[in-house]
Amino acid sequence: MAERGRPPKFKNKKQLEKLIEEYFESCKGHILTDDEGNVMTDKHGNPVYVDAKPLTITGLALALGFNSRQTLLNYQEKEEFMDTITRAKARVEAYTEERLFDKEGAAGARFSLANNFKGWSEKQKIEVDSKLEDLI
Repeated sequence: MAERGRPPKFKNKKQLEKLIEEYFESCKGHILTDDEGNVMTDKHGNPVYVDAKPLTITGLALALGFNSRQTLLNYQEKEEFMDTITRAKARVEAYTEERLFDKEGAAGARFSLANNFKGWSEKQKIEVDSKLEDLI
C-alpha cells in the first residue's frame, strides 16, 4: 500500500543543511561602512552590524519553507533529519541563552527558552514523597 500524506519537503539532509546555513547567515546582517567604505567599529573595536535579526525557531521554520514552528518540530521526528534539525535548534538555543546576559534581551530570552526548549522553566517543581498517613 502506498504511503499517504504530503511528499517530503526535502529529498536529503544536505538540501536541508544548506537552507539552515542560509538562515543563520541571513540573521547576521551586514557590516556598516562609512561613505568611503571603511568599516565602522564600536568602542571596543568590533565591526558594527546592521539589519541583524535574532535567531528564532519560528524564523528557522519559515526560512526552511515550513508553515509553522510546529511543522519544523514534527519534521524533526524523521530519522534522516533528526540530527540536522536538533543541531540547528541547539544553535538557536545557544544564541537565546547568550541573550540572558544582556539586559535588552534577557526577558525575551527567558520566555523563548521556557516555551521553545525542554529543560528550561521558571516554574518551580516541588516533589512530595510522603504517604498520606505521615501527614495525619
